[in-house]
Amino acid sequence: MTRPQGQVAEGVLSVERMCALTGVSRAGYYRSWQASAPRQEDTALRDRVQRLALDHPHYGHRRITALLRREGWWVNKKRVLRLMREDNLLCLKRRAFVPPTTDSHHRWRVYPNLARRLEPTAINQLWVADITYVHLAEEFAYLAVILDAFSRRAVGWAMATHLKPTLALTALEMALASREVSPGGLVHHSDRGVQYACGDYISRLEAAGIQPSMSRPGCPYDNAMAESFMKTLKNEEVDGRAYKDLTAARLSIEHFIEHVYNRQRLHSALHYQSPIEFEAKTSSTGLAQVGPQAPPAPSARLHDPGALAPGAGPSYGLPGQALNPSGTTVP
Repeated sequence: MTRPQGQVAEGVLSVERMCALTGVSRAGYYRSWQASAPRQEDTALRDRVQRLALDHPHYGHRRITALLRREGWWVNKKRVLRLMREDNLLCLKRRAFVPPTTDSHHRWRVYPNLARRLEPTAINQLWVADITYVHLAEEFAYLAVILDAFSRRAVGWAMATHLKPTLALTALEMALASREVSPGGLVHHSDRGVQYACGDYISRLEAAGIQPSMSRPGCPYDNAMAESFMKTLKNEEVDGRAYKDLTAARLSIEHFIEHVYNRQRLHSALHYQSPIEFEAKTSSTGLAQVGPQAPPAPSARLHDPGALAPGAGPSYGLPGQALNPSGTTVP
């Protein structure tokens, strides 16, 4: 493995000392080293890159570099990119048919976008939710997921062959069962779909003391974290697989979420750690809380939309609608 120039491992003689003991000049040593050692090291590195790329077929050069550094290789991402390109190991992406999963044309109340300027400083301060489709052999299934925005951990999910509100409610119940939520300290952000705006879903949020938040119309960037998870799921699990039925898809996706995404996958936003690893480390250093929590820290408190600069505030109502003081839409 390569080391930074001048660094000597513990218990290993330096080049200068070895040359002095053997009566060989340093120039002669380096001429001999230059003739064989770099090629041996490059071959060993290329072999390891190939093995990691086969074990993680959806990893790009940045994550392969992070894995190599975890194993003790001192290598930069440009070199890994070159090796992967030469060996045809770079990931390829394809665009598939996308059936609609969001129906925002309803008469339910649309809630303000509270997450737009919220930066969580611990777990259970901001959850993001979304729904996507999964192609089965003879039909489509739909997957609802809830992520903790602080650690990117998937805390709740559910699959069904319909888009009824019970799909999103099942994922919410799983999230509530796996986390202890402090009333008033958590924001739940989603799109404006009827599954999240309907009375049953909002009532369950309110019963748990969770504040609902919704994206602006036609703006997927407001829920970018959930969209990013769905892209990862499609690229690394769903695409290229042929699920026979809902049961087979549910088992496979459950394994990916619980064992690969939450426990093994390296996230660049988490300094190339898995969500569970990130939560454990931040919890041990006191940066995150697991279990009941106090109100959010000042940096994570919700800003008063009325205090935003003119024109910078989020859009709260449907197009052509206004909000009265209670937050309900007015025709």
